[in-house]
Amino acid sequence: MGQKAIVLINIEIGSEEEVLSQLAKIPNVKETYLVYGVYDIVAVIEANTQDELREIVVKHVRRIPKVRSTTTMMVIEEHKR
Repeated sequence: MGQKAIVLINIEIGSEEEVLSQLAKIPNVKETYLVYGVYDIVAVIEANTQDELREIVVKHVRRIPKVRSTTTMMVIEEHKR
């Protein structure tokens, strides 16, 4: 996988488990985190191209029932410890 994005997701109150379950069904979603703050869920998505990443977010993540909004951050450089 050549491209990675971090997607910040806002969902309807009380739908955490339902949305996390749906995200787990998307093969390109590699990690998910339930978080406190402005966003409810953070997902890490990997794909071969930026176009494929965009398609996954638009056609799969955003279409999950009870997802209200997303903010996508494309990773341009990765640093691991």
